[in-house]
Amino acid sequence: MKTGLKNKIIQTSLLLFEEKGFHGVSINEIVTKAGTSKGGFYHHFSSKDELLYVIHDIFITYAIENAKLADRIYNRPSERLQAIIKGFVHVFDLYKPHLTVFYQEATYLQPEYEAVIREKREEFRMIIERVVNAGKEQGEFREEIEVDISVMAILGMVNWIHKWYDPNGEKSISQIADIFNDFILHAVLKTDLLEKKTYESILIEPLYFMKK
Repeated sequence: MKTGLKNKIIQTSLLLFEEKGFHGVSINEIVTKAGTSKGGFYHHFSSKDELLYVIHDIFITYAIENAKLADRIYNRPSERLQAIIKGFVHVFDLYKPHLTVFYQEATYLQPEYEAVIREKREEFRMIIERVVNAGKEQGEFREEIEVDISVMAILGMVNWIHKWYDPNGEKSISQIADIFNDFILHAVLKTDLLEKKTYESILIEPLYFMKK
């Protein structure tokens, strides 16, 4: 069995779950639509519950790996934060069907899978928290900002993209990422770094984004 079949099962289930809901779709229906057998399904997934977990895990893992890469590539916290946000925003374009199913069906995750997802979401939050703390310690970010609330504000703002983002809309996902970064930098950077000349030198160019 090739990973191509696994991806085909995932893509098929995404369409079905989005249309009918998790409990409205059977494994028989998934394998029929995917053009495989139950044996093909069970070679890759122990159950429909594990399949739902994998759908959640794919985009969360992607976001974490991009954040870790940004942490390694950039020296300044302001650069690292921008790169992390760029990668995070792009998730909502690259994995739009996965996110739709996530927000629609997350309550059906089995406890053992939910615990893993919760740990990964916490790992991602802590990466951003470390960057914001480093920004304060290194004198780029305002001393008075509350780190934990600032991080939750960033996460909440970006996560809400799933409610309104339209791939065919006026702004591309890259433009949206730049707008978010501009907004966030104005919130966290020290006033002297927001002077036009210095501020322009802080903005980074779009870079690496890992392939799906």
